[in-house]
Amino acid sequence: MSADTETYQFQAEINQLMSLIINTFYSNKEIFLRELVSNASDALDKIRYQSLTDKSVLDSEKDLRIELIPDKDAKTLTIRDTGVGMTKADLVNCLGTIARSGTKQFMEQLQAGSTDISMIGQFGVGFYSAYLAADKVTVYTKHNDDEQYVWESEAGGHFTIRRDDSSERLGRGTRIVLHMKEDQLDFLQERKIKDLVKKHSQFIQYEIRLWKSKEEEKEVSDDESDATEQKEGGEAKIEEVDEEEEKKKKKKKKRKEKVVSHEWEVLNKTKPIWMRKPDEIKKEEYEEFYKAITNDWEAHLAQKHFSVEGQLEFRALLFVPRRAPFDLFENRKKGSNIKLYVRRVFITDNAEDLIPEWLTFVKGVVDSDDLPLNISRETLQQNKVIKVMRKNLIKKAIELFSEIAENKDDFKTFYEQFSKNIKYGIHEDSANRDKLAELLRFHSTKSGDEMTSLKDYIARMNEGQKGIYYITGESRKAVEHAPFTEALKRKNVEVIFMTDPIDEYAMQQLKEFDGKKFICITKGNVDLETTEEEKKRLEEEKKASENLCKVIKEVLGDKVEKVEVSQRLADSPCCIVTGEYGWSAYMEKIMKAQALRDNSMSTYMTSKKTFEINPDHAIIRELRKKADADKSDKTVKDLIWLLYETSLLSSGFTLDEPSSFAGRIYRMVKLGLSIDDAMDVDSTPVADSLPPLESTTPGEGSRMEEVD
Repeated sequence: MSADTETYQFQAEINQLMSLIINTFYSNKEIFLRELVSNASDALDKIRYQSLTDKSVLDSEKDLRIELIPDKDAKTLTIRDTGVGMTKADLVNCLGTIARSGTKQFMEQLQAGSTDISMIGQFGVGFYSAYLAADKVTVYTKHNDDEQYVWESEAGGHFTIRRDDSSERLGRGTRIVLHMKEDQLDFLQERKIKDLVKKHSQFIQYEIRLWKSKEEEKEVSDDESDATEQKEGGEAKIEEVDEEEEKKKKKKKKRKEKVVSHEWEVLNKTKPIWMRKPDEIKKEEYEEFYKAITNDWEAHLAQKHFSVEGQLEFRALLFVPRRAPFDLFENRKKGSNIKLYVRRVFITDNAEDLIPEWLTFVKGVVDSDDLPLNISRETLQQNKVIKVMRKNLIKKAIELFSEIAENKDDFKTFYEQFSKNIKYGIHEDSANRDKLAELLRFHSTKSGDEMTSLKDYIARMNEGQKGIYYITGESRKAVEHAPFTEALKRKNVEVIFMTDPIDEYAMQQLKEFDGKKFICITKGNVDLETTEEEKKRLEEEKKASENLCKVIKEVLGDKVEKVEVSQRLADSPCCIVTGEYGWSAYMEKIMKAQALRDNSMSTYMTSKKTFEINPDHAIIRELRKKADADKSDKTVKDLIWLLYETSLLSSGFTLDEPSSFAGRIYRMVKLGLSIDDAMDVDSTPVADSLPPLESTTPGEGSRMEEVD
């Protein structure tokens, strides 16, 4: 130790912290590079700020940069910056006592017992994080107002400072040499350093250079062997020379040697374009930046570049991809595609509170100066700044979707890929439900091949129409020709088709739009705004069909809650509707398909069914005559069951006993073909298994054919 070396003791809290870092196994050790590069960037900011008022401060070193130099032989990693540097007093105060609020806060929480070891790195403990990967740290520094000094410590409770007369002159700035631990030598790999800089520090505004080794093979001529041969031979001998042999010898005289050279490589070529004004940035620059941060091969669909000012200040750049990822709704997927930066230093891409789950397809960056660099994940969740950010990001994302909607082709692409997210947002986000509903598009009875918005539907509504009529089902074909739409089509009332399973969930929350209530035409009593004459006729039909309704209820028993005359049917003989507050037929199907469903829910959510008949249909008229003539007629009973099971299928339900239904159909086919059971010898077992259909008098079959 030289004579002018001074030894200092670490402040008690720092000693405790460093002991904790050294003696604890912590998996996220890579954080040290982020912290040291950030410190270097801060030092460069300070000297640049000073140069605004005094340009002479840059005379000692004009180039503002950060350099990373790995040395595998010496097992050291050097971080060099041309920033403001430190005086001797700075070395004592900044590296010997707690100068950073984050570190102090960490220690206070540690002493209070309210945190654990996993907070290291998440919290960020500034310079001291170097000891996560190094067992000895040497700091060379030169400030414009002081000599060049060396600070050194092995974290043993003390550190030394001496004036540096022997080392390379820095000019200005700081050089930190980390003597890496044996189990942390991976951090000397160039690939590892590049990955860490790209992850955490690629948008630092100063150049980050890596001293990169380059190995090349060069051909070297072997003249020494010729000289040796001549010396050993003495006098020259005259020999016959074979030209081919001579060529081979010449070839052999050239050999390849590996030559190692070094060069600087800039690691942060992608610039933080969110710091620039949107009107200064070209479309190509946005595309290049999007591909750089997302690794997407395809250009984005649209972007939103904005800044928020006021009590909270942050800048953000949001992108909507052109296609949805295959694992969009994967439960185990990471929380967000939004990268959170603090002063251009990457913090996390897993801030779940930053953006809601339904918006996870949106990609981009958010950069805030108001968040501390050393913020933990736990603190992040409780931070008010994050909550304000979240509110603004949702608002701007919806604005972006509305802008996309102005371009028909772009919105078609967007809706094909992300309509489920919009509907998921309607289910989850009550504050923005109305704005999201404006983005919904559906096919309808009047839309043709194009999809219609709810606003356009309302603009086309009939005078006096009370609500927005819709039907849910498995496919457009299934709902387009469903019996429920018949009367509405006759009255020229538009019906919206909802064929996505998530529509059922969205409609549970979306009760109305623009003051118009949503009415599901497969549920409850649908008021079709009938005239007085129509109401009078309906009452007459109800009275005339009263006996038939009773017979049907007696036959079906608890399969249906009630039997009524329908006002929603026109061409079909009957249909089955559900209660207003239970599951629809399609929702029932969806819930039955759930692999991990709770069966107990089905008991109270499965809706009571109402069997509705169309009194104007020929089948119902004939059935009414038969029921009035003899309500115990077994043919009537069988026909009632056949109509019930057929209407279950046409109304979107599934059959509890498909074989029973099939049996009735086979019997009808036999009657249609005039096949007697006695003639059908080969199918005796099948005939025995069919549901009973008795023909008590001759010609009964022909009457059934008439009904059919």
